[in-house]
Parts: sequence; C-alpha cells; structure tokens
Amino acid sequence: MSLSVANSSETLGTKNRSRDVVPQSGLCSRCMDGCKGNCDMFKATFRSRELLYPGPFGEITAGNDKDYPVDYTHLNIAGYALGAEGAYPDPDSATFPAVSTECAFGVKDKVKMKVPMFTGALGSTEIARKNWEHFAIGAAISGITLVCGENVCGIDPKLEFDKNGKVKNSPDMKRRVEEYRRFHQGYGDILVQMNVEDTRLGVAEYVIDKLGVETIELKWGQGAKCIGGEIKVGQLERALELKKRGYIVTPDPTLPANQAAFKAGAIKEFERHSRLGFVDQAGFMAEVQRLRSLGAKRVTLKTGAYPMRELAMAIRWSSDARLDLLTIDGASGGTGMSPWRMMQEWGVPSLYLHSMAYELCARLAAAGRWVPDIAFAGGFSSEDHIFKALALGAPYCKAVCMGRALMIPGMVGKNIGLWLKGEDGGLPPTVNKFGTTKEEIFVCYEDLKEKFGKDVEKFPLGAVGIYSASEKLRVGLQQLMAGARKWRPELITRRDVFALTPEAAKVTGLDYVMDAYREEALAIIDAK
Repeated sequence: MSLSVANSSETLGTKNRSRDVVPQSGLCSRCMDGCKGNCDMFKATFRSRELLYPGPFGEITAGNDKDYPVDYTHLNIAGYALGAEGAYPDPDSATFPAVSTECAFGVKDKVKMKVPMFTGALGSTEIARKNWEHFAIGAAISGITLVCGENVCGIDPKLEFDKNGKVKNSPDMKRRVEEYRRFHQGYGDILVQMNVEDTRLGVAEYVIDKLGVETIELKWGQGAKCIGGEIKVGQLERALELKKRGYIVTPDPTLPANQAAFKAGAIKEFERHSRLGFVDQAGFMAEVQRLRSLGAKRVTLKTGAYPMRELAMAIRWSSDARLDLLTIDGASGGTGMSPWRMMQEWGVPSLYLHSMAYELCARLAAAGRWVPDIAFAGGFSSEDHIFKALALGAPYCKAVCMGRALMIPGMVGKNIGLWLKGEDGGLPPTVNKFGTTKEEIFVCYEDLKEKFGKDVEKFPLGAVGIYSASEKLRVGLQQLMAGARKWRPELITRRDVFALTPEAAKVTGLDYVMDAYREEALAIIDAK
C-alpha cells in the first residue's frame, strides 16, 4: 500500500480525474489526451514552480499527510492501579487536579513554563506577521515559551541600517518582543531565532542590546524542509528590495524577462529564500561563545529531520557548549511554508528521529558526559502527544514544540472576533450554538477576567483562543499523568508507554505491549 499519493493534493488545489491511480507515481492509471485536469502535472504545465508550495501561500497552514510505517499512534500510555509518585497515595490527596504540569529548561537561568510545550518558530511568514498579537499574548498568558523565528528583521519594510549595514532599528521585531512581554507573567520566554541572514545582519546584537532579549536560538533546520526558510512576495518592488538586502529571490526580479512576465500577469509572485547553513564544530562553538559575549543569558539550538550523523552532531556539540535547550524537529512537521513534496518525502519521521535522539543521549550519559535539555517537535497536537514524547525521551526530553496546533486556536479566536462584528456573514452555526457574546462563547473568558481583571478587555480573542486550547492540553495532560500515577512531568519514564507493534518496539526500544510488565505479572501469578 502506498504511503502517499504523488500527483494529487488538496493543498495544491489538484486532484486525479481517474478513479484508479498508480500507487507510486500518483498518476491516473488511464491518462487521456484532451483531459481537462486537474492533477499536479496538469496544473504544473502552465503554473510551473507555483506547484511547489501549498496555497494560497500565506493564508493557510499545511501539514504532511503521508502515512508513515510507525508513528506516535503506535504507542499507548500505561495507566496503573498502584502507587502515586509525587503525591500522597490516597484518594483525597492524589487527584488529577493536583497534578503539576510545570516544567523548566536551561542550565543556570532556567525558564519555567506552566505546561511542557512551546510554540514553533513563528518568523517572517505572513501568517505569523498578521496574527502575531494573538500568538504572542496567547503564549504569554498561557505561561509558555514563544519562538520568534528567522528573518523577521530582514523582511521588515521599515528596517533601518547603521553605517555598517547592520540592523539599527526594526519596528516589527520590536513589536513582536513587546507584544509577548506586555502580559508576561514570569513563565516562559521569547526566543529569537538566527539563520545565516540574521547573523549577517547583526540581529543578535540588536535584539540583545536594544530589546533586552535574553535567549537566542541557533537554527540548523526544521522537520518540514531541508532548505532555508521562504516566503512569497506579490510586489515587484518588494522583491527587488529583498534581493538588494542580500536574500535569494526567485525568479530573479532583476531580469527584464521576469519583470515583463510579472507586468503581463504570468508571474504573480516571487519567492524569498534564506541561504543554507554550513556547520562545523569549531565555528559552532565560536558562535555560541560570541552570543554569550553579547549578553545572551541562554543559547538554544533547533535542528531538523536530518539523519543520525547530524543528530549526533547536534547532541554532542550542544553538550560540549552546555546549551540551554536542543529542539529536535522531525518530519512531518510544518506550517505550510515548505515545498509540498519536500515536506512529504524528505527527512526522518518524528518517532524514528526521537528514538534515535534517546539512544544517543543515553549513550552520552553512559560515557559520563552532560546531556542538554531536549525538546521534541514534529506533528504534535494533543495532550497524549505531550505525554508520549516526554516518556519516549525521558529523562532528557523536557517539553514539546508545537507549530500548527497552537497557531490554529489563535486564528480561530481572531476570526470569532471578526464574526462577532458581523464580518464574513457573522457567527457560523459551529460557534453561535454556544452563544453570541465572547463571554458565552469562550469557556475560559471568566477565568481570564478573574486572573487579569480589566486587562482581559485588551486581549485579542486569538490570545483567548490560545489560552483556552492550552488549558485543554494542560488539563488533559493532568488526567493522563494521574492515570500513570505521576504528579510531576519529571517523574514520567519510558516504562509509562509501550509499543503496540513489534516494529514500533524495535524502532523505539520500548517494551512491546505483550512484554510490558511481564516479569512482574508472572511473579504475581507464580507466587507460592
């Protein structure tokens, strides 16, 4: 059975005409001369490189729908009838609301979070820009960390340079930092991510010195793609500006043929790409030291779905540099800003990658070396995902990074605010069945009013949406942890999950369900 279909996807606005499809190629089994479409190859015939990306670009988020042989659904969580770790073992004390979901990461100046999760890198994409206040305030009031992704300064239309060509002032970056801090409650932090262009532009110097940012994240890659970050630009002047700033822009907006095609309406948008990074240990260690010398209290690293060699480099070098956090992002993560086929077919899937990470961390620890705090990322969306990731990577995995799962409630909450004003036809039936005011619709609104008083009126409803979704994840995690008799996240172990198939057991190193707790069970049965 094919794991993905190669020539038809809703994300690309394409579909097969024939009811029968060749499993590997995804082409119709009967391709007819005169067909009016609309498979990938049909549309690529006239729209060419536009078919590389989900669309409409900047208005959607998209995730890989490939069905991997083994993934996190092939693990189940163990629940017990005995004991209570982290609580007094009686029915009145060891209740699920008593479970603490608080966690922390870092070496010296640790960052505490109310829930062991944080947002994916929300950088220069249009989705992040236009929804930033919802995402940032939502993360702050939820008590979780927010990652401000790459290229934010570099694409800022109002960016000002100093005499050396470095960032002097970036109003958009300033806005992003200030929005998060506006209602920050002491839990979580804002991480600013750095790629090749950010380093060349002096972004770290700017955000540390001028904006007081304390944590810088180095970027090796992500789970959705093996190239640099990209956005699309719908204006020729803007494309020329970004090329002048040093970005790769395709098709080349300086070429007369491309300018003519844009004016004729054939080329409707340009792509801005970041450069590929090239790493070596000496350079990596020097860059970490440079960031610390600039005043960064914490330095973290995010790496992507590369094979085990690069994973080992990330883990060992993070150990040697004593980084505060290493985020390991597996395929099929992504927020819809990656080439679609690349997101489908590139990289090590999350469960495989995270299992490799545990093996390498355990080997490092066995050699007596320090193991950095780890976060897993790549397709997580629910409380059971959080539990399973913490268990699979225990004791090294401290949190999970979520992308689309935390963006969606921000966008939904924002749109509810617009619908309440009568825009786009008003409230849809899926929402108005709960009420016609924000107080009626958002179950957590009164909770926020009690915590923040009149300030709650300043919250954009997308932030209220993220808080509501975070509360669902927090309480759901409490319930799973209580069932596993663990009242704090750091008490979760690898024995608290088991594999449902022999193949999943082989990949993860976890007990197969028929072997989990077998020795203890047989000892009970065989007792004299």
